[in-house]
Amino acid sequence: QVQLVESGGGLVQPGGSLRLSCTASGSIANLNHVGWYRPAPGKERELVAGILSSGSTYHSPSVRGRFSISRDNAKNVVYLQMNRLKPEDTAVYYCRADHDEGTSWGQGTQVTVSS
Repeated sequence: QVQLVESGGGLVQPGGSLRLSCTASGSIANLNHVGWYRPAPGKERELVAGILSSGSTYHSPSVRGRFSISRDNAKNVVYLQMNRLKPEDTAVYYCRADHDEGTSWGQGTQVTVSS
């Protein structure tokens, strides 16, 4: 089973930037999909950004143009670069991996955007 560990969260002022990291216990090249999620009204968690094994990416409309997902296969890390942060981006961000054995979640990392 793949284990995931998120890091990089913290307190930042509106307009600031953070980079989240999701480090996997094994190779991420074989993972079907890796995504960053956060709680949303009416949902348990919403997909913020995702990356397929092909390298194709998706960003939700609320973060498109501000956030960017990427990966480093050599380091087994998936990143979420977060720019121009807004107070409404405040949340616990979770990393999730979909693979042939099922789904794995990380423990989450807190992002707080406040002046």
